Amino acid sequence: VLGIKGSRRRNAVSALHGPVSRKMWETLWPSHSTDEAPIGHITNGVHVDSWLAWQMQQLFDRHFPTYWEAGLGEPEVWQGIHKIDPGELWETHNGLKNLLLAFVRRRALRQCQRRNEPEESLKRAQSVLDPNVITIGFARRFATYKRANLILSDLDRLSQLLSDSTRPVQLIFAGKAHPADEPGKRLIQEIFRLTHERSIARRIVFVEDYDIRVTRHLVQGVDVWLNTPRRPLEASGTSGQKAVLNGALNLSVLDGWWAEAYDGSNGFAIGDGESHVSDDVTDRRDADSLFHVLENEVIPLYYDRDADGLPSGWIKMMKDSISTLAWRFSAHRMVADYTRTAYLPAAGGRSCMMPDVE
Repeated sequence: VLGIKGSRRRNAVSALHGPVSRKMWETLWPSHSTDEAPIGHITNGVHVDSWLAWQMQQLFDRHFPTYWEAGLGEPEVWQGIHKIDPGELWETHNGLKNLLLAFVRRRALRQCQRRNEPEESLKRAQSVLDPNVITIGFARRFATYKRANLILSDLDRLSQLLSDSTRPVQLIFAGKAHPADEPGKRLIQEIFRLTHERSIARRIVFVEDYDIRVTRHLVQGVDVWLNTPRRPLEASGTSGQKAVLNGALNLSVLDGWWAEAYDGSNGFAIGDGESHVSDDVTDRRDADSLFHVLENEVIPLYYDRDADGLPSGWIKMMKDSISTLAWRFSAHRMVADYTRTAYLPAAGGRSCMMPDVE
């Protein structure tokens, strides 16, 4: 409250977080309606140089305008993605995917050795995951509202996806729970147990000791970035923005940044943006939507190959994702918004509501 009242400008960190924040703090301005509470929004963005794989950067160097890195927040710069040959983009992505899988195998083997697991487990760790299988990544803090177990809510349905003989799926999990967060730790334990289920053990991995290096490998190498928060509790989220830079497609609840980013052609949406007063009902609806989208949109699109063996529809969505989202959710655009709508007006000395930034 002291920070809010002592500031000339106040902002939420996504378009959806704006009304949520105004509702949260409306009592601080009793003479205003909720919509008039002086809190605007500036959506978070990520530092491109920190998260863009150098292989992808080299590809962009060949096809983007000269000095393109000076205009990371400009939409015109990122239209260069449409000039790249689909096969060249796919080959670069698959190279990054293979680096990710090799990294995960090394980690999985080390984890098994540390736990003194049997020889069978060690052999499985060395061959876990398949570069030809669609790979979904989920890596973040294991707070319960992020619902890491949403995809585990129907194990029979999940097992069918993982073990499908013609169009299988594989999952990579990583993350940590707060030491005092017992429900979060139980989620990790639940995932860990699944990694030892004989029928699906080669299709699901949990990478321990989550840190920035693990994150880089994941956001640069997965095919799909999964995000399943309980709307509207995700203020913004930035992991999916990092994945966009490297060609991964987002599969997310319409919460945080994805609520304003998704346009139907640049990724996949879980649910329709509606929530129920009962968390249990919301969770059931979102879980059913998640499986429906996987079964009917994500998996068919990935495995639909043209005469050259390329998933042309998938690659088109990769390009649409990069061209529409990379500039909007870069730190360059974010800092420009802060300068224009927060810092400079605040320096002028006038304290008023900051307009929402589109």
